[in-house]
Amino acid sequence: MRIVNGSVFDGDGFVERDVFAAEGRFVEEVEGEGDVLDASGCYVIPGLVDLHFHGSAGADMSDGDLEGLHRMGAYEASRGVTAMCPATMTLPEDVLMRAAQAAAAYEPAANEAALVGINMEGPFISPSKVGAQNPEYVRNPGVEEFRRLQEAAGGLFKIVDIAPEEPGADEFIRELSGEVRISLAHTCTDYDTAAHAFELGARHLTHLFNAMDPMHHRKPGPIPAAAERDDVTPEIIADGIHIHPAMVRLAFNMFGDDRMILISDTLRAAGLEDGTYDLGGQDVTVRGYVATIENGALAGSVSDLMRCVQVAVRDMDIPLESAVKAASTNPARALGLADRGSIASGYVADAVLLNKETLEVERVVVRGRVL
Repeated sequence: MRIVNGSVFDGDGFVERDVFAAEGRFVEEVEGEGDVLDASGCYVIPGLVDLHFHGSAGADMSDGDLEGLHRMGAYEASRGVTAMCPATMTLPEDVLMRAAQAAAAYEPAANEAALVGINMEGPFISPSKVGAQNPEYVRNPGVEEFRRLQEAAGGLFKIVDIAPEEPGADEFIRELSGEVRISLAHTCTDYDTAAHAFELGARHLTHLFNAMDPMHHRKPGPIPAAAERDDVTPEIIADGIHIHPAMVRLAFNMFGDDRMILISDTLRAAGLEDGTYDLGGQDVTVRGYVATIENGALAGSVSDLMRCVQVAVRDMDIPLESAVKAASTNPARALGLADRGSIASGYVADAVLLNKETLEVERVVVRGRVL
């Protein structure tokens, strides 16, 4: 197939050129006519990669339900998210085991996003920073538990979250940093403890500013510890609810657009009406784009990753080029996906056509096929 007449993202900016795909991958050129997709009036960007969301379309990763994963995959693809790394919650090991097994069994249909990993957000977090996680199941980092789950998932766990101040965290990082990307999350850590965790091998920071101590001029906390290292990637929820636009701009200025990662952190309610939904055994009330648990705390998002890109650009003054990097190229790199996140020869042929005026999704290409 050919995508013609569009402004194509080349990794840094937009260029006017045609895009070619064959057998599910981008190629330099194709012989013959083939299918032609007219991208006039559109930006052509790589398919988005969401490395932190819990669910959508009524389904949740932690349900351990294969049919639910397919509903999620279809919804995400329809919104331009062509590769997904859904996140589990703070739950008992047997529940996480079922989720791991379901993910291992997932094979995407033609209209569904690929499942490229699992993000293990709980249970190795601080009991003082649970947020919307269930405090009943919080426990200290456990190497053997993680390895049992990783075996059940067939190696799909790509990110695992820990609070580095909790007992067992140092051993966990030393043992596993060569096998999985370790992220600091739901943590009360100070600067020194966070810096030590990064020295040991942690390389990620979960939903920047949320569920962690804020920056203070005498108590800097984990954010400056991450910013000082070029090999640590921070993720942020740019839904217009979780983070003030000024703080999103600050994060991009502090870390640079080659490291920032946009995430959605969506719940099963994404794509559905307002109402009450389950999240890890707790009720979540959704009104508009705001989701809260009973005590009023924010409980994830209902803005899918494409909407986060749009909000970041329209409402937060993040350049489109930076937002696209943060939602495609950077998360793909953080997950170790060598063939996603770019419109370049040899990469999986995932692309999204965005209306230049509205940034709304016009068409989605998944593995070389137009939805």
